Amino acid sequence: MQRPDPASLPTSPGVYLYKDARGRIIYVGKARVLRRRILSYFRPEGLPTKTRAMLAHAASLDVLTTTTEKEALLLESSLIKKHRPHYNIVLRDDKQYVLFRINLKHPFPRLEVVRKARRDGARYFGPFTSALAARETWKLLHRAFALRRCSDRAMKNRVRPCLYHHMGQCPAPCMQLVDSRQYYEAVHKVIELLEGKSAPLLARLRQDMEAASEALEFEAAARLRDQIRAVERTVERQATVLPGGGDMDVIGLFAADKGMALGVVFVRNGAMTDGRTFYWGGLCFEDAPELLWSFVEQYYSTMTPPPRILLPWLPPDSEDERTPEEDEAQRAELQDERACNRRDVLEQTLSERRGGAVRLVAPQHAKDNQLVDVAQSNAREEARRRERRDEQDILQQLAAALHLPERPQRIECVDVSHTGGRQTRVGMVVFEDTRPLPPAYRSYAMPDGGDDYGTLYQWVARRLESGPPWPDLLLIDGGRGQLQAVRRALEEAGQGELFALAAIAKARVEDGHADRRAGNVADRIFLPGRSNPLPLREGAPELLFLQHIRDTTHNFAIGRHRKARGKAALSGELMRLPGIGPATARLLWDHFASLEAMRAATEDDLRQLPGIGPGKARLLREKLRGL
Repeated sequence: MQRPDPASLPTSPGVYLYKDARGRIIYVGKARVLRRRILSYFRPEGLPTKTRAMLAHAASLDVLTTTTEKEALLLESSLIKKHRPHYNIVLRDDKQYVLFRINLKHPFPRLEVVRKARRDGARYFGPFTSALAARETWKLLHRAFALRRCSDRAMKNRVRPCLYHHMGQCPAPCMQLVDSRQYYEAVHKVIELLEGKSAPLLARLRQDMEAASEALEFEAAARLRDQIRAVERTVERQATVLPGGGDMDVIGLFAADKGMALGVVFVRNGAMTDGRTFYWGGLCFEDAPELLWSFVEQYYSTMTPPPRILLPWLPPDSEDERTPEEDEAQRAELQDERACNRRDVLEQTLSERRGGAVRLVAPQHAKDNQLVDVAQSNAREEARRRERRDEQDILQQLAAALHLPERPQRIECVDVSHTGGRQTRVGMVVFEDTRPLPPAYRSYAMPDGGDDYGTLYQWVARRLESGPPWPDLLLIDGGRGQLQAVRRALEEAGQGELFALAAIAKARVEDGHADRRAGNVADRIFLPGRSNPLPLREGAPELLFLQHIRDTTHNFAIGRHRKARGKAALSGELMRLPGIGPATARLLWDHFASLEAMRAATEDDLRQLPGIGPGKARLLREKLRGL
């Protein structure tokens, strides 16, 4: 790409977008002075390897000006999240972590597990990256301290105590069997434990247990003993790192052979509660400054930041704005100024998100360095794990798990969607080389009926009529019944060996129903001729990959079904109009893609339809405008 004319570049803050020859955005950056920043890309030497590669693919440049650098920062983050440019460092894990919530405004608060903190006056504790571990802690706390588990609505409508009350794990405030003061004693104990104040809580519980034992109140003493054990088990999961308390996140980096890894350690109320790791292939240590800035900007756009974020060091600005005209002294001075300026802008933005001060700091003493070492150690282990895993291709793992003769390059997945047997649609999505191929997606309108097995049996004939390319693997959203229906249809058509088959079904809960809870990773995979599901480990890469394909198919099928359902409802509305019967309604839908397009049609547009004359076109236009 040629160096742009400096006169064509503004000197205001803003965002710049490099695009390739096809017009796709390949890099998004922000600048306090757009002209200086953009010209820095075209200095004769000193550019990072990744920047040189980006410029080799760039064909054009666009700029968007803003009034302040803070606005530029927010716009940059929004554009990166939307376009996911190839040469930006993109945070691909934007999940909401698990938090504990206690609403102290309620006369009988309950301990909830939530995914997002809101400014509602409630107390929040966390985050926890493992929903399973958080649920186990939640159960442990309820066994130790009797709190209600039901929702506010269920509590208001309850007419008798629940089973937990009879198990001794709920004091039944719904039936006024406990007063608010007694209930709050248990609430405050839970809060103390979640705040990391386990030592005084344990001392008080032991003192109460001894007093109860001396008073020969053995049932009360046994209950206190169980509480002590539960608290000790909960405390074992946490390591106290800040004796004085406090909340902060600690970030560490590790440069591996094939990429960069980043670890985050969550410290809440002085205790290390959890951590998270990330990995980006293809990065090297010279990308570390941009990685740190980009991570902080993107990561805390989806979760509330703590008051202190400890970085391994304070990096300079991720893009050096210097120009060839600056001497070395000016460059050093400007670099310091830019680093401080970027940190100030980012701290201001994060403080607004938190509703309180947020500071980005480097290690200031030995304890800070120890915490950074812990985060770096976690990053090191993540890098080693990812690079070992990447050595074995996911499709190769899938072939081994499903006993396939070779890697399934093309995978098709089908799902049936209907409402009460009406507007039945079979959605089919295609993945090639692990990536979705939307142009190959298909939606099949099937005869109405509530028999999913019969629908899939009939669909096989439609798929065989479509012809190649054939999949290496056909994945069916369902269980053994759906799998058998497809297998029988293929065998009766003489194509039993055309491609491999597998079915994916939700795991079962205790009552035998499908486990449809968010975050469930225990789905079952069935193969033809095998009565039991495959023994795949929960969270295994090949199982997660199949779940991703299934979820994509499910969303596509539901979307097509809803569109058909809405179209049927609108067709009914159309046929209520005088002069419009089923044939005319079908004609309109075949020619116009939506009701909005019908309403926008002119008389000339309507006269182009077969069998529509000037008079009927005028009538149709009046009726359609009136919808």
